[in-house]
Amino acid sequence: MLDIGPAHRELGHLAVWTVSSAKPGNGIAELRDGSNDTYWQSDGQLPHYINIEFQRKVAISEVALLFNYKLDESYTPQKISVRAGTKHADLKDVVHQVVFSEPVGWKRIQLHPTKAETGDAPLKAYLLQVVIQENHQNGRDTHIRQIDVFGPRSSTSLVTGALDNVSTEFSMYSTIR
Repeated sequence: MLDIGPAHRELGHLAVWTVSSAKPGNGIAELRDGSNDTYWQSDGQLPHYINIEFQRKVAISEVALLFNYKLDESYTPQKISVRAGTKHADLKDVVHQVVFSEPVGWKRIQLHPTKAETGDAPLKAYLLQVVIQENHQNGRDTHIRQIDVFGPRSSTSLVTGALDNVSTEFSMYSTIR
């Protein structure tokens, strides 16, 4: 799992994951197992989909994908878009298209609310869909080695949220049970 700092947390364990297709032995379990050596492999025509469904509306700030073009070559995604909504019928592009050139390592995609939403608030959705539109060298199936979904970490108390420099001992007793 990628660590992007204390202000964010990984949300993937809160979701139900589905994919448009998968080769036997290369499914969702391999996509989320934390190993750089395993991967999800699609099975069929493009586009390929990864659906991430939450039981409640969650704040989502970014998606991180692990690629290895050196090992996967034509299986490596080149063009990806990200959609969000409350259900499949109302998905809207939040990232129209990201183009990768022979990616190796973690690639982060920042997510922002649509123009209809106001303020500096993070994107909130029940459903996030990653769409693989095109692969390198016109490949048909795709490999994604890992995927993580991050959201902002919420403050556990008003007191610690208001004070920046507090001791560990003080913060232990700063919340009300």
